[in-house]
Amino acid sequence: MYTQGLDVPAGDRSIPVFADSEPDQRFQARVDADEKIEPKDWMPEGYRKTLIRQISQHAHSEYVGMLPEGNWITRAPSLRRKAILISKVQDEAGHALYLYSAAETLGIGRAEMNDQLLTGRAKYSSIFNYPTLTWADVGAIGWLVDGAAIMNQVPICRCSYGPYARAMVRVCREESFHQRQGYEIMLALSRGSAAQKEMAQAALNRWWWPSVMMFGPSDENSPHSAQSMRWGIKKVSNDELRQKFIDVTVPQAEFLGLTVPDPELKWNEERQHYDIGPIDWAEFAAVIRGEGPCNRQRLEARRKAHDDGAWVREAARAHAEKRAARMAEAAE
Repeated sequence: MYTQGLDVPAGDRSIPVFADSEPDQRFQARVDADEKIEPKDWMPEGYRKTLIRQISQHAHSEYVGMLPEGNWITRAPSLRRKAILISKVQDEAGHALYLYSAAETLGIGRAEMNDQLLTGRAKYSSIFNYPTLTWADVGAIGWLVDGAAIMNQVPICRCSYGPYARAMVRVCREESFHQRQGYEIMLALSRGSAAQKEMAQAALNRWWWPSVMMFGPSDENSPHSAQSMRWGIKKVSNDELRQKFIDVTVPQAEFLGLTVPDPELKWNEERQHYDIGPIDWAEFAAVIRGEGPCNRQRLEARRKAHDDGAWVREAARAHAEKRAARMAEAAE
């Protein structure tokens, strides 16, 4: 589900930029020629670190992102809705696995990435620190959050690092289904009773601004955006992606008969884009700092899952050791 550079502050500020050595120049020439960089190819250390940070944070977002919707599996309003939601949550788990595997090609282990998440040293998308209060929130997540994710992720299919780009092809296809599924929920609610339409409007009110903030601050406020663009990791600026999301989503809300919760929203004839009101970046920063409605709850749930699965990891390790011992005996 989530995002081109992720909506989180850049991590390692020691990453070198714009190096001028001969290997760096050859590497940059390959990137400029739109060649894919593969795991065994030489790459600048800063490029590797940037990819590890971005891909692992993306994977963490998929992993934590199962929780808000998984909360509604047992309470879905019909068997059909339950089956669809189970499939969607399963897809998100699969996305995390693709992305962790892509990050592992850069020399970091999955256990290390998991430890970074559980100890709070790695971030995930701020959007998943908001609660799902009603069934309409499940629809709003599919429509808005997955819609924003698609805007972010489609350009990654063309990013310079091969394993990441290839993983994103399937992820984007599945996210497209998730977005349509969420919009279909919102359509059913908005065409239902007055109470159902009110529920849909309330969900839009809750999720609109967090979804707009998903794209992160403007690129001039990010210390690594320029280098990520030069390396071909990032293809489109945060503000461009945010504008595209708004331009596509506002007409969808109008079709639903819902009102976007922004009194300053208006069509700008000269720009041929929608203008929006000021974004509350103070709220965004607070959620990133761990002060969102569900930050603590999300990490506690992931830590509990990790602890509860300890016996599985121990059993798998014991089986692998026993199998290796048998093979060693057979070889003697």
